[in-house]
Amino acid sequence: MGARDQLTSAMAELLWERGYAATSPRDVMERAGVGQGSMYHHFSGKHQLAVEALSDVARDMMDQSSVLDGHGSPLERMKRYLLAPRPGTKGCRVGRMTQDPQVVVDPELLAVVSGAFEGMLIRWENTIAEAIDVHELPASIVPADLARTLSAVLQGGYVLARAQGKQEPMDAAARGAVSLLDAAASGSQEGQS
Repeated sequence: MGARDQLTSAMAELLWERGYAATSPRDVMERAGVGQGSMYHHFSGKHQLAVEALSDVARDMMDQSSVLDGHGSPLERMKRYLLAPRPGTKGCRVGRMTQDPQVVVDPELLAVVSGAFEGMLIRWENTIAEAIDVHELPASIVPADLARTLSAVLQGGYVLARAQGKQEPMDAAARGAVSLLDAAASGSQEGQS
């Protein structure tokens, strides 16, 4: 791994652990094991490095959610994604950035965060619409609304897990979301009978 990758990886870790406001360029250089010359050879400063690191994190989030586009029925894919292991007490790598006061006032950093969530919501909406089309979910469901509900459940699971310092609230939130999908699916099947 080259110095540029070491720096972006270190910044991504520190953003997740501390946030943007609490991370200094010196912290990043120490974590990456590189000197100031390498830092400023590759990046104009902390901001540019943070934009690149956060963009990498957003891409990773989208890659991890590719199960929503994968094999199996749409309902199975949604449940598989919801039940995938998540480090609840560490929080969502992207969602945590919405709590950072410097991120929410920085248009470029906020655009990365917003774009990541928008991409996820589109992926959810498409999968939900597909589930409606194949009669796994009732036609009365509004894909955009359910997408936001499922996203909110996962983000809330992270918040509860961090607040309680244990994984169970994250896992319970995911199981609850699956139960909601199952209940909606059951209603769809009854409507077809």
